[in-house]
Amino acid sequence: MTRMRARLLVLHVLVLTLLVVLAVRLWQVQVVRGQEFVTRATETRTRAVIVPAVRGQILDSSGRPLVRNKTALVVSVDRTRLSRMKDGGVKVLRKLSAVLGRPVSDLQQRITPCGPGVGKPCWTGSPYQPVPLDEKVDTREALQILERQEEFPGVTAEIHSVRQYPGGRAGAQMLGYLQPVTEAELEKREGLKASFSGVDLAGRDGLEYVYDEALRGKSGLRRVQVDRMGKALGVEEQITPVPGDHLVTSIDSRVQAVTEKALDKAMKSAPSADGGAAVVLDARTGRVVALASAPGYDPEIWAGGISARGYQWLLSEKSGKPLVSRAINGQFAPGSTFKISSVASMLRAGYPLNGHYSCPGSVAVGGRAFNNFRGIPLGTLTLHTALVKSCDTIFYRAAYEQYLKDGGRFPKRKPKEVFANIARAFGFGSPTGVDLPGESGGRIPDRAWKKDLWQKTSAINCERSRKGYPEEKDRARAEFLKRLALENCTEGFLLRPGDSANFSIGQGDVLVTPMQLARAYAALVSDGKVRSPRIGWAQVRPDGKVVRTIPVPVVGKLPLSEKERLYIKHALSQVAADGTAAGAFAGFPMNKVRVGGKTGTAEVWGKQDTSWFASFAPTKNPQYVVVAMVSQGGMGAQTAAPAVREIYEGIYGIKRKPAVPNGGRLTTRLPRFAPDGTVIRG
Repeated sequence: MTRMRARLLVLHVLVLTLLVVLAVRLWQVQVVRGQEFVTRATETRTRAVIVPAVRGQILDSSGRPLVRNKTALVVSVDRTRLSRMKDGGVKVLRKLSAVLGRPVSDLQQRITPCGPGVGKPCWTGSPYQPVPLDEKVDTREALQILERQEEFPGVTAEIHSVRQYPGGRAGAQMLGYLQPVTEAELEKREGLKASFSGVDLAGRDGLEYVYDEALRGKSGLRRVQVDRMGKALGVEEQITPVPGDHLVTSIDSRVQAVTEKALDKAMKSAPSADGGAAVVLDARTGRVVALASAPGYDPEIWAGGISARGYQWLLSEKSGKPLVSRAINGQFAPGSTFKISSVASMLRAGYPLNGHYSCPGSVAVGGRAFNNFRGIPLGTLTLHTALVKSCDTIFYRAAYEQYLKDGGRFPKRKPKEVFANIARAFGFGSPTGVDLPGESGGRIPDRAWKKDLWQKTSAINCERSRKGYPEEKDRARAEFLKRLALENCTEGFLLRPGDSANFSIGQGDVLVTPMQLARAYAALVSDGKVRSPRIGWAQVRPDGKVVRTIPVPVVGKLPLSEKERLYIKHALSQVAADGTAAGAFAGFPMNKVRVGGKTGTAEVWGKQDTSWFASFAPTKNPQYVVVAMVSQGGMGAQTAAPAVREIYEGIYGIKRKPAVPNGGRLTTRLPRFAPDGTVIRG
């Protein structure tokens, strides 16, 4: 009996202990960690759906849209719902394929999540976000889907905001495009990872890229309640997205259209032309008024995602690489347009401004004859006339004399290299800093550059000097290349006399971009200040409030006195009327708008010449600087100068309606906005 009682006592104690432990555990779960478990439970029954913000517009200087948003019927698919169907949604996609007229394989590719081995187009967003398949659906197609929802489960047709380009192909490289962001880009682009939703698109090039953060706005959030099968039950929380700001640019869409047309005409006039560019700057401020590059492309190609094949076509030689902006990325020998730098170099080297210089048909430089254009002697000239008539031999001789003063082939410890350093002061040899991505810096081939190039290429040149060029069918050219390789192998680190001569007339290894040349001419004909051009003018909120204006930085000053600048400017003012561009401007009303400038014809081995014309107008008080370049376009007066003439005719309304009223005067005030964000006209 005693043993039985002892056992019952132990059992009672054990039960009480278990009850105490259970009570303590319940207290921990319900009181101590209660909120934690409530939060976890909530998380398991909600899904966060990103709501992209409406992207800001890109506007011209008067508020006209360069890139705007339009409402469009967009067909989207809930890929999660399709994946839970027995056939993986194949039946639905087949029906959708018949409606949209697109292959099933294409639709499947677009809803496949991006990842290793998955090519574009693919989906980068949330699995709970509908995947847009077609952004160009008409009402008839949308109704087929909406009226037969039982046949299209998981498929919706809704009105969305998509990008539209009113100017078509105009300025496509400058404006840029939108694409889903990759993980690599998120890591590289500072500040993007913290603000990017992972669903909305981001700028990949042009202004869309540079001003992406301002244009993108802030995405909203919608927390959706779902059941255990993932079916949406209702909205638990919703944060409204903040629309992106508008970007007002200094581009005048009317001048842009005129510029595009003139460049296209110039390209067609030269049978061998393979690329071109035109830049229009406000000479007073350094702001960009128009920027064109050829060949171009239609930016609508990016809508709805571009295929890998389509993207490769944009980068191919066959298409002319239209993604590349020749205005800021194209690097070409500038020819005689570069002589503004060479005149400045002569003045800084001590040559008199009002001196007289012999312009023979040929001069000897390092034992080799360097000829004037067609070997024609022009007699004794001033620097003024040397620019107007484009004498070469004056500059050959001056550059060679400075080369010898620096020690020639075996230079002094600290050579002055006047011609190279003055060119840098004009802004050549480094990017202008324009607010576009990926700008090229051009090239100023001085002694340091020659040595660096030799170190990188000497091994290849030495090998070629022994083996030759057996793949070259032209024996004479193969022999020439072999001799050149031997010379570069043994003496490639030396700056040769001919290098200095070629440099002085913008030939040889010197390379510039059209934007660099336009910037240099703007500094010369305005106030002598070298500016970093800007396209963006102001950032404006959707309600019309100006968030900030975008200044044009001054980054340097020309090494010229005002008297010297005016002397060069006055000489250039005669080129279109009485100089090398007189033929191209025959009949142009110089009494109404006097145009100044400089032609350039740059020789390229194995190709046609590069055609240049750098200009400004009106000559007394320049408002515009216009530069045109056509690769393989022939002589400057033959192709580029007529294009520039057409641009001025369009701006000032010569024999047509003016693109810029009020005598071609550009607006100096930002467009006015109403409280609803619309532009106030008049």
